[in-house]
Amino acid sequence: MIARTEGTYRVKATGARPKVIVSADGRGVVGHAGARLLADVAEVTGLTEAFGDALAGLRRRRGRHDPGRVAVDLAVMLADGGEAISDLAVLRDQAGLFGPVASDPTAWRLLSGVDREALGRLREARARSRQLAWAQLAETRGGIPQTTAAGQPVPGLVLDLDASIVLCHSDKESATPTWKKTFGYHPLFCFLDNTREALSGLLREGRAGSNTTADHITVLDAALAQIPDAHRHGTPILIRTDSAGCTYGLLAHIRDLRKQGVDTTYSVGVAITEPIRQAILHAKQHGTWVPALDTDGEPRDGAYVAELTGLVPADGFPAGTRFIVRRERPHPGAQLSLFDTIEGMRHQVLATDTPPGHGAIQYLEARHRGHARVEDRIRCGKDTGFGRFPSRLFAINATWLEVALTGIDLLAWTQLLLLDDELAAAEPKKLRYRLLHVAARLTRSARQTRLRIAEHWPWANDLVAAFNRLAALPRPVT
Repeated sequence: MIARTEGTYRVKATGARPKVIVSADGRGVVGHAGARLLADVAEVTGLTEAFGDALAGLRRRRGRHDPGRVAVDLAVMLADGGEAISDLAVLRDQAGLFGPVASDPTAWRLLSGVDREALGRLREARARSRQLAWAQLAETRGGIPQTTAAGQPVPGLVLDLDASIVLCHSDKESATPTWKKTFGYHPLFCFLDNTREALSGLLREGRAGSNTTADHITVLDAALAQIPDAHRHGTPILIRTDSAGCTYGLLAHIRDLRKQGVDTTYSVGVAITEPIRQAILHAKQHGTWVPALDTDGEPRDGAYVAELTGLVPADGFPAGTRFIVRRERPHPGAQLSLFDTIEGMRHQVLATDTPPGHGAIQYLEARHRGHARVEDRIRCGKDTGFGRFPSRLFAINATWLEVALTGIDLLAWTQLLLLDDELAAAEPKKLRYRLLHVAARLTRSARQTRLRIAEHWPWANDLVAAFNRLAALPRPVT
């Protein structure tokens, strides 16, 4: 029951809840206080300045807002969980915390003014900022974390390519019917498994094919361009895809990258054709099957792996390609082919050019199975900007995608540089509820502005520690 007295609402106690009196006269109170971390990470990694340089040509003579700052504010808003340009109001209405933030029309003008050349400059700016973020990570945290498979570290960097359908509920340019009989876009992404960074993305029309070699090469090359030179050359780079990336053109391109000093190998899913079925049947009778391994290196219950190299026709694959199959008892809801139904086991095949002597087939199979994590990255990305596109125009939506990838990077850099333990590995939703959306009070004294977080908030100390680490991050010498 609610009673109103002269603009003040009195909410009576219900059950065990305390009685509260609600009024709109609070001062100095801000919400989304933790999102200030994201804005400051953009500053200390040089992203705001780099975006400003990239978009300098879009600034109006008497414009109040720097275009680069507007783009960063959009990225912060998306990383914080916003979905539309109008959600900039959450930042704009808290000028004491976030400073001046552009209006919605100004943000629209920025997005509509970014052409192909400006979009390329934004990507170059992201790469420069990533180089600085990785240098800061090396100095403060010891460098890029390693991904693992079967309880063993995977050397170097691991890039995962995958596509996903983004539904559109209104008519948008290049939004078309998809192969899943839905309507929307079919973007292709590349994520870095080591850090969860969104290296690159390509917005495509809904009818875009899954096995499009040219698109995979475009996204892979854009992802490699995001990796700092010191890591791109001399560091092993494993490229994983599902069967959509199993084309001779992509695999040959990955092989050719070695001629440019990029130490690339591939691990791709393979569609099970009739020759592969015959190879599996031959291995069933004459092959050597060993237990598959879980992520911790322990035997995987009911799962076995065998090598099919020499049994599968290697036509259409670069020389030296190996084939590995896993069979296991199907879990409830697993999608089975007629072959799987007859055999009573689910089969999955991968192709890799990792040579013998660089890991047992159990390790190689578990290493490829880690590609499934990219589905989590895409799922979280759809909650961080690219699950909903704002415009009828394809060019604006392509820019929006780049801004969304930037927001994902800001979350990743914040976790890598500033957080520990559970929060460092948390998905964006958990991070928002525990850190980014926390309320606080702004106070000013002795020419200083203080952000006071409730002392009983369970993650208050984590947030304070993150701001302290942020202040201590090394800056480049200018």
